Amino acid sequence: MRVIRIPGTDKKAALIDAAKEIKGGGIVAFPTETFYGLGVLYSDTEALTKLFELKRRPKDKPMPLIIGDVPSLAVIASPPDKVARKIIERFWPGPLTVLLAAKPGLPDLITGGSGKVAVRVPGRSFALDLARAVGYPLTATSANISGMPPSEGPDDVIGYFGDTITLLIDGGRAPGGKPSTIIDISRGDIALVRPGAVPYEEILKAAKP
Repeated sequence: MRVIRIPGTDKKAALIDAAKEIKGGGIVAFPTETFYGLGVLYSDTEALTKLFELKRRPKDKPMPLIIGDVPSLAVIASPPDKVARKIIERFWPGPLTVLLAAKPGLPDLITGGSGKVAVRVPGRSFALDLARAVGYPLTATSANISGMPPSEGPDDVIGYFGDTITLLIDGGRAPGGKPSTIIDISRGDIALVRPGAVPYEEILKAAKP
């Protein structure tokens, strides 16, 4: 596993390097606006399979994705309805993950066979810059073994995965706090899946006519 420390390395060069690794089938750990995440390309089934194995994640559990901008939704999801658009416009970029109807052809490792895709545009962070540098959706699943505490810093990532990942972007300690809120808006209503950084009441308020 290679380690790139920021600061200490030009951020643009680090983004180019990380994006190249992801496009080449690697697994990259990086800081998000909350904790550290693990990134692979959304369409790379070999990398996705390895990621599930490393995390010991049940294969029927959907793998969350991040994108660099709202137009990138078209690659992975059906067009959002009016309510979904209002919520997205209000809370993205930010720690809100939404479940939308998946575009046909997405790997089952992404949807968990549910027909839904979990996605967000992350808040200001290396994760957001990386999603934009890659130009395609990528995973941002928490850098931990499933069921264990999330990684707050690079030492946590190394403790979980050692040399089994390709690249670690060491951005120091992540902000921590609450994880992203997850809501399901794939069927028109707004269902809370996991409470988190964005209060559910604020989401409901934003969705009102």
